[in-house]
Amino acid sequence: MIENAAVLGAGSWGTALAIALADRKLKVVLYGNDEEVRDEIEISHSNERYLPGVELPGNIIGSTDINEAACCELILLVVPSQVARIVLKQLAKAQPSKHTIIVSCTKGLDPETGELMHELIHEFFPDNPVAVLSGPSHAEEVASRMATLATIGSDDLEIASRVQQIFTLPWFRSYTSNDVVGIELGSVVKNIFAIAAGAADGLGLGDNAKAALVTRGLAEMTRLGVAVGGKEETFRGLSGIGDLIVTCYSVHSRNNRVGRMLGSGMTLKEAIAEMDQVAEGVPNSKNAYELSRNMGVRTPIIDQAYAVIHENKPPGQALRELLERHPRSEQE
Repeated sequence: MIENAAVLGAGSWGTALAIALADRKLKVVLYGNDEEVRDEIEISHSNERYLPGVELPGNIIGSTDINEAACCELILLVVPSQVARIVLKQLAKAQPSKHTIIVSCTKGLDPETGELMHELIHEFFPDNPVAVLSGPSHAEEVASRMATLATIGSDDLEIASRVQQIFTLPWFRSYTSNDVVGIELGSVVKNIFAIAAGAADGLGLGDNAKAALVTRGLAEMTRLGVAVGGKEETFRGLSGIGDLIVTCYSVHSRNNRVGRMLGSGMTLKEAIAEMDQVAEGVPNSKNAYELSRNMGVRTPIIDQAYAVIHENKPPGQALRELLERHPRSEQE
């Protein structure tokens, strides 16, 4: 029976997951590198910078000491993908038990190698049980204990079931899967499509265009995911189309917000300056673009998003080029 857990990453998503763990009566260490955030969690039981107006349960402990996190039986990785390697290296030095379950809740790729997060975790902790958690789950709604569903993936279904038991609450339901690759790949590329959908909003293209982007985005996600070893049915599930829909349409979506700003005429630098947290689709668009090239997979939306984000192509031009491509069968 797991009694204590650590969340690495005290942003909005990490704090929201800490609330879910606390509701399961676990002692939770919420780890981050900001002493002011730590002190606020400890003294005021709040994290106003990332989740304003939310009261945190008393069994959540704020910490900037990685050793406190390493002592826990369950560790959730919830930091931006750009710093995941750094944090995992720090955690490895703290030497957690080989029995500690490490769960990736980070929706991104390692910028250094292009690895999925579960692969990066195995690089540092080859003997530890590893799982992933993904699904349509905005932090603001999880923190408010609004109805949420997610998928827990692991190569070891016994481990997936153990994590599932923890994430089974009156307001949080989880399912298990052994398709770790599919779950994580979906969680990465959906952010890129959310930027494209946001750009469509910013350009004022309407519901028809946005629905088409989401639908064709799912087709790209499935093609690329199957090519790297994921299962087609995974992309029809919570971590695929479920997460894709919520990220493309929700006002809480940071990636959609970036896209809206780009579509309305702001530069990427200006859009990022407006953000208080990382929009994973920005750095991961490069990784996904390179992955699709390496795998020989046709990904026109990812290609155009890459061009807008990294080559300064005007969003209007990118979307026009998507519409003007050579006609083909929808099944291709």
